[in-house]
Amino acid sequence: MKDWKKLGKKLLFPPLWLMIILTLLSASGLVAVFLKGWEESPIAYVIYVLAFYTLGVVCIYCSMVLPRQYRAIKQKIYDTKYGNRFMTDVAFKNHVTLYVSLGINLLYVGVNVLSYFLYGSIWFTILAVYYTILAVMRFLLLRYFRAKQVGGDLISEWRRARVCAIILLLINFVLSGAVLMILYQNRGFEYHGMMIYVMAMYAFYVTTHSVVDIVKYRKYNSPVLTTAKIISLAAAMVSMLSLETAMLSQFGTETTVETKQILIAATGAGVSVVVITMAVYMIVRATKQINKFGSLSNGQQ
Repeated sequence: MKDWKKLGKKLLFPPLWLMIILTLLSASGLVAVFLKGWEESPIAYVIYVLAFYTLGVVCIYCSMVLPRQYRAIKQKIYDTKYGNRFMTDVAFKNHVTLYVSLGINLLYVGVNVLSYFLYGSIWFTILAVYYTILAVMRFLLLRYFRAKQVGGDLISEWRRARVCAIILLLINFVLSGAVLMILYQNRGFEYHGMMIYVMAMYAFYVTTHSVVDIVKYRKYNSPVLTTAKIISLAAAMVSMLSLETAMLSQFGTETTVETKQILIAATGAGVSVVVITMAVYMIVRATKQINKFGSLSNGQQ
């Protein structure tokens, strides 16, 4: 019985050098199978089994090692001056995050402008305008963060949040125009090589992170923080829409044009509905809160 346990432990936890060799063998073997058309050959099934075993071992290793590494890295961040402030000061953290998001927004603007000159499609210009307006909203929130303390002046925060929500509602027309141009020209983003997988991971990450942040930061009762997270979610959903067009362009060669148009139209409509809902909700809630604070001020006078 003990021998079986030892054997099982060795199979599940092989040395690191052996895991590296197995990973390289599995990866090169799968590439050879798909390039040479050996999918139905006996050697392909051997490689499939080896790849499945290697993937399982790597996942087990990561589940045991990564949490320890994560805790160690997190502790090192806490031990630094600015790292500790970033992890503990909500206002400072969101200030830094807004700067990063603003930089990414401007990068997206540049990419879409460059794509317009390369491909001559007007819908890249529409997306550039969309991301430019998002960048302007983030800049407005950054100016607020620099001028005032989060949670210190709620009526001012609600006013700034309402302005951003109105802008978000208006730029939904820009987004709708982008979707229409995609459908009209039957074109979308195109990522070459492994870039499409990198963009897919990024799109799913930012979308998930944005949803989590909206729920997480509700407890701080700060309209500007909530607005910043809503803007992030709006940008993330457009990234998902762009990813869908890229996936259909690269992997949907056998998909009919009508099916592609239905999928893009459905996703575009879904994104527009979510953006409109968030914007209207923020406008209505901000207006109610502003009126409430105005009534209290008049009552005190």
